[in-house]
Amino acid sequence: MVVLVLGGTVALVLNARLISGDDETPPQPAATSSSATAETAMSASEPSRLPAEIRGVHVTMPLMTIDGKLDEYLALADEGMTAIQLDVKDENGEIGLSSPNVPLARKVGAVQGYYNGSAVARQVHGAGLYLIGRIVVFEDPRLAAGSPELAIQSRDGGIWNSQGLGWANPYDERVWEYNVDIAVAAARAGFDEIMFDYMRFPSDGDLADIVYPVRTNEPKWRVIASFAEYARERLEPLGVRVSAAVFGLAATRDLGIGQRPRALAKHLDTIYPMVYPSHYGSGEYNLADPSSQPGVTVSYSLLDFKRELDGTTTRIVPWLQDFYGYTLEQVALQVDAARRARTAGYLLWNPNSVYTAGALAPR
Repeated sequence: MVVLVLGGTVALVLNARLISGDDETPPQPAATSSSATAETAMSASEPSRLPAEIRGVHVTMPLMTIDGKLDEYLALADEGMTAIQLDVKDENGEIGLSSPNVPLARKVGAVQGYYNGSAVARQVHGAGLYLIGRIVVFEDPRLAAGSPELAIQSRDGGIWNSQGLGWANPYDERVWEYNVDIAVAAARAGFDEIMFDYMRFPSDGDLADIVYPVRTNEPKWRVIASFAEYARERLEPLGVRVSAAVFGLAATRDLGIGQRPRALAKHLDTIYPMVYPSHYGSGEYNLADPSSQPGVTVSYSLLDFKRELDGTTTRIVPWLQDFYGYTLEQVALQVDAARRARTAGYLLWNPNSVYTAGALAPR
């Protein structure tokens, strides 16, 4: 989950209620629709109960192949954990589920079978925890290599890539269908929520070299919002919540990648801003070094998300930094900022899925 680093001084007036801890009305669950889809010949299922506060961690797929590793994460419930985010499809385009009914996934060699989704869901639920499945959408080197017609192309006719990783074409609705087919498989396996990540256009690499084999005249933000709408129409009747991770600056200004939180909120139960302090450039929010002030940096970013989503029912749950050697005190400052912002909880990100003891403590 790479966060766009953008510098520049932004003159803001800090909301005293957000920083001081005065009460604000917390976000409420999004209203559901009655969309009928091919997935719902059966009656619509009710979503599982949400934790009073989401306190969770990111878990990579390969870890599920290590005997006893899932039990180690489940034991974090004793420290206060209420949710686990397990990758279903990652940045490499690999799929963790052992047997998704998605022929294209097998054709492009994406199915790795790291875990049995139904067995994992039963074990997580048996521990009383909420299970979120993360699906990386448009950064997808497996799909790009295996089905080049679905990939973003270069001007020389090859597959375009960012830092060596190919991308699928966000304009191409066949790519939408592929990713939501995978999400449907996870939903049927028992995941409580599907979180889409990299639900955007590329932000890095030689953007001037990009060619989209399939393209519409829709603005990028509308393309991404339309994907979210399509995903919700297919997934909501299966009883899972639908969410997305977005850049921490997405509510501060338009990043040109299609992530407009208010447009997305119409179709999402939860938005997960990636507010990692070390990923904000010097001068952002008028802070010389945002990383050295983790609580203040998170507060500024969440202030913008609260403003942007005001009047919607979409929950805000930030991704917080638990990497680059952050101490418990630095993580706790972020957690405190999230709670003062009256978010619906928080998730901790560490790319190696190693977490600081005490960071998941209840209020």
